[in-house]
Amino acid sequence: MIDSSQNSPSNLKSSPSQPQDATYMQRCLELARKALGRTAPNPLVGSVIVQNSEIIGEGFHPAAGQPHAEVFALRQAKERARGATLYVNLEPCNHYGRTPPCSEAILAAGIKRVVVGMVDPDPRVSGGGIARLQQAGIEVVVGVEEAACRTLNEAFIHRILYQRPFGILKYAMTLDGKIATTTGHSAWVTSPAARAEVHQLRLGCDAVVVGGNTVRRDNPLLTSRQESPTPLRVVMSRSLDLPDDANLWDTSLAPTLVVTEPKAQPKFQEMLKQRGIEVLELNPLIPSTLMTYLYDRGYLSVLWECGGTLAAQAIADGSIQKILAFIAPKIIGGSTAPSPIGDLGLPMMTDAILLEQVKWRSIGSDLLVEGYLGKR
Repeated sequence: MIDSSQNSPSNLKSSPSQPQDATYMQRCLELARKALGRTAPNPLVGSVIVQNSEIIGEGFHPAAGQPHAEVFALRQAKERARGATLYVNLEPCNHYGRTPPCSEAILAAGIKRVVVGMVDPDPRVSGGGIARLQQAGIEVVVGVEEAACRTLNEAFIHRILYQRPFGILKYAMTLDGKIATTTGHSAWVTSPAARAEVHQLRLGCDAVVVGGNTVRRDNPLLTSRQESPTPLRVVMSRSLDLPDDANLWDTSLAPTLVVTEPKAQPKFQEMLKQRGIEVLELNPLIPSTLMTYLYDRGYLSVLWECGGTLAAQAIADGSIQKILAFIAPKIIGGSTAPSPIGDLGLPMMTDAILLEQVKWRSIGSDLLVEGYLGKR
């Protein structure tokens, strides 16, 4: 996971926390999750205001350009906010962006105490919001449920620190490491419960990427199976040797972007454009250039659901930070059956890329293993 502490001010002072602080911070996180997939390039933020052990106001940031979580909570609390405690999972801003500084709204409301989950890694904010509140005499507690706060906004942290979206590689494989049979048949590797988990995963991502082989072989929808939010569906294809009737060309379900090399199949490109599909020519056509483009579009997180060849390229050029591997208790064999990750050019077991902060859990009859790619 991305560690934002490297951007935290070393001289930041914090008052001691109280036993109930963790409970209210967990409520902030619940509220923040209500906007999953909607806030890019902004973080997920929830806020709660408490007076005499009673929640008198709460809110979350719904989308970029909309008021911040603290503002919604203060509006709900009204005059009862005076002398209360405000909880927020990310440091209140102290600068003018699309909206006024939250620190000034907190001061104007007469809040007595502020509990912050984590310092904002954005250099425009980092420590400044906390310092402004402390200078005005407000007691500030920093770092309550900090690990959970960082995990929730790991994509935002990565975007700020590295100027790239956060890349997640998801794949489903059998117990013997296959993503399809020798004939290419792959429906379905995992159980309905695992597939529902993937739909929820897509809900929180801004884009989902596949290669041409996945379109030809699986004809996927790549939607969250909900009306909104729907991630941008991205197809990377050098040749544009793609079917005319692919599900991804139906933009009534979700928007689609096709990324290819310059001058590849102009007639096919024109057909796609007439169907309302974006077409982008990239040179070179590699994962890292696509991630740069998606960063410029303001995206936070990108889900890679591609085949082994493209997955290996994305890992090799640093486009992937996290792995989600769904493992089904099935064995299909086949020396030529495809595996989830292609050639990485690692000749020795000692060269293997290690996952960090690994955890696993059961989903139906399947197992989900997740972790973060270590330094390479």
